[in-house]
Amino acid sequence: MFLTITTTGTTDRPATDLGFLLHKHPDKAQQFSTSYGTAHVLYPEADAERCTAALLLEVDPVALVRRGQGKGRGGAPDSTLAQYVNDRPYAASSLLAVALRSVFASAMKGQCAARPELAGRPIPLRIEVPVLPARGGAALVEKLFGPLGWSVLAEPLPLDETFPEWGDSRYVRLVLEGECELAAALRHLYVLLPVLDDAKHYWVTPDEVDKLLRAGEGWLEHHPEQRLIVGRYLARRWSLAREAMARLELERLAETDDAAVEEIDNAVDEESDTEEKPVPLAVRRREAVLDVLRTAGAARVLDLGCGQGQLVGALLKEGQFTEIVGMDVSMRALHEARRRLRLDRISERQAQRVRLVQGSLAYTDSRLKGYDAAVLSEVVEHVDPERLPALEYAVFGAARPRTVVVTTPNVEYNVRWESLPAGQVRHADHRFEWTREEFRRWAGEVAARHGYEVTFGPVGPEDPEVGAPTQLACFTREDGGARGGRGSREVGGTRADRKGSGKGSPGGEEGVKGAEGVEGSRGSKGVSRGESVEGVADGSRMGGVSDVGGTGGVRSVRDRDGSGVSGVSGVTGASGVGGGSVGGKGAAA
Repeated sequence: MFLTITTTGTTDRPATDLGFLLHKHPDKAQQFSTSYGTAHVLYPEADAERCTAALLLEVDPVALVRRGQGKGRGGAPDSTLAQYVNDRPYAASSLLAVALRSVFASAMKGQCAARPELAGRPIPLRIEVPVLPARGGAALVEKLFGPLGWSVLAEPLPLDETFPEWGDSRYVRLVLEGECELAAALRHLYVLLPVLDDAKHYWVTPDEVDKLLRAGEGWLEHHPEQRLIVGRYLARRWSLAREAMARLELERLAETDDAAVEEIDNAVDEESDTEEKPVPLAVRRREAVLDVLRTAGAARVLDLGCGQGQLVGALLKEGQFTEIVGMDVSMRALHEARRRLRLDRISERQAQRVRLVQGSLAYTDSRLKGYDAAVLSEVVEHVDPERLPALEYAVFGAARPRTVVVTTPNVEYNVRWESLPAGQVRHADHRFEWTREEFRRWAGEVAARHGYEVTFGPVGPEDPEVGAPTQLACFTREDGGARGGRGSREVGGTRADRKGSGKGSPGGEEGVKGAEGVEGSRGSKGVSRGESVEGVADGSRMGGVSDVGGTGGVRSVRDRDGSGVSGVSGVTGASGVGGGSVGGKGAAA
């Protein structure tokens, strides 16, 4: 896939200024990685009179199939009919358009830090694309580029030069000549190349409307083929096309009246609408968690007990979070999360940031190690109290992220819920609900055992008598110090309570330690003497669990790589889907 941009110059205005505009030095050949291959930028010729920059995109057909699942992701028929042998590596398409935006991003925005005066100056340009799919033929190419001031040559390519009677193919050799700003020329190509191909290699999402309007600013609102351009660019998703057309019409009217768009689109007086709608507690909770993660500078985040993926979706909207893993024991919840997040339809770049896995916090899991932060939002209250030490060790003892955020209901606030009968918990699956003091005690003891410092904060409207409906704890790992010896403090530093005791949490008299060899997620079978436990998330096997039950506890556990972990006591018998419960007195190995 190939494209050249040529300009001419004089001694006073050398053609090599093209290198400043493109931010690519004429004396260097550079390459850039893309999702589907490698882009090369080189200059076949570069002197004061004539300079040519070439963009060569090498597409990996196998990567294209694997990432797009062989469906073209935007409806590309070539990828559907012939997955590994098609025109995608050779014909200019949305792949080349995305490469243009990636490699020449600053040039497309009209930015030239080294020579700012060059950015807004029209220059003579000749752009050549040797092979361009043109669904609509050479006539459509002329209709699209002609109104933009280009002199257009669209030469149809024969199906086979040896057999001229077969006629022409749907491909053309495109040559554009004219004088305009380089940024405008790149934006024309970015929009119109995929329009002519009438296909995209990725799924079109609502943010494509913004991309189209940014690239089409200054020319698309007046283009005679505006409706065709918008429809094809947005892959005929008519709801998006209608939105784009409405916004383009507003821009046209604003330009005609020499006014701002906001002055034209003023049918709704936002100032007169003073009614405040209450923000749902779930939304407040997500915002509170996001604020903590932003402040902590987390990039790789675990959502443990992700449910239907609401927090995962919120994390995906922010570029700070580069890797997001949602884990839940329920396959049904994960399927619903996948559907809600539209993971099969989002852009490839977005899809690479998120992963959903099945797993249980009743066991340690090597997949959870190495992350910046972990979130347990409304999770701990769904765990049986006797299993809390296992959850505690899996998160704070084995995974040990730098930051852990835990939210849980404040049972004291329940008296403010008019619809909640006295003495009942908020959800039928809640095993318990803590008071503020109970939550602080549990969190402080967890922090002390595992070398974290914890701060607390309210979530939701705070009542002077019973507090906020949700309570939040932020655990920060004390790197460089020995485990234990740390405790809790109030947000803002009003109280510091350093503890080093080994007292147990509400889920058991002592935490379970030293079980780092246990991996995998909760098994679908009960555990009996000598049986193995299947990890439902990845098929891993936790073999050799012996002497389960009674006072003897688990005497030895082999993990996947065969290393032994011994001496963990206090694990009672396990059966059914639960896969085991932790209780009684536990002693570290």
